[in-house]
Amino acid sequence: MLQNKANLTINKSTGLPRKRFYRARAHSNPLSDSHFPVPLSPSHVDYSLHYPQLFPSSDRSDGSKKIEFADIGCGFGGLLISLSTLFPETLMIGMELRDKVTEYVKERILGLRVANPGQYQNVSVVRTNSMKYIPNYFEKGQLSKMFFLFPDPHFKEKNHRRRVINPHLLDEYAYVLKVGGIIYTITDVEELGEWMKSCLQNHPMFEPLSETELDADPVVKLLSTATEEGQKVARNGGQTFQAVYRRITSASQENS
Repeated sequence: MLQNKANLTINKSTGLPRKRFYRARAHSNPLSDSHFPVPLSPSHVDYSLHYPQLFPSSDRSDGSKKIEFADIGCGFGGLLISLSTLFPETLMIGMELRDKVTEYVKERILGLRVANPGQYQNVSVVRTNSMKYIPNYFEKGQLSKMFFLFPDPHFKEKNHRRRVINPHLLDEYAYVLKVGGIIYTITDVEELGEWMKSCLQNHPMFEPLSETELDADPVVKLLSTATEEGQKVARNGGQTFQAVYRRITSASQENS
């Protein structure tokens, strides 16, 4: 009986999970206490669980490759899957709070690895609360790209503290991003788009990319097309609002 139920969740022709069996609420409360394992520090992240072909054992004493891309609130993993083949030598991870959605992305990656030997070994997902545990996963200056695609707008003013882009959290993101690293944000809510842009613009450790840089960056084109949310907005003829900023050295750091 359990075997039959498991088979129902997998598409026989593609070997990939059926999304309808993993549906969940659009967003979760990031301030609630959920119970899942959290590494004590970045050195405790077990790469062998996420990238078993690249790291056959949990021993990373050589300190070789590290995760460089983080998709915060990765949803059903559309962006990660696209990035995996675009940057095949780069380790990346999605961070998702909803357990069913995380399980879907895990099964999707496993299915793609089986169907495409040698590919998708550089991508993984973890169930965690990125608003609380970013420093547990990444060292100072470890990341080169962070993605915040169609985050929960938390419309009520009293809930703005729950927004995943806010002045306090930008301090943490600046810590784990290397100088020159990029934060990518996109939303279909104009007020939230202005909020995220304002937070980044007013932070001393971020500057906007120029139009020339945006046009030349292949990742920017994926922001509105690679995710389920972006595709839905496009189908409905909606607008999107992007803010793409570079991590810089602040004046206070230069003088210290």
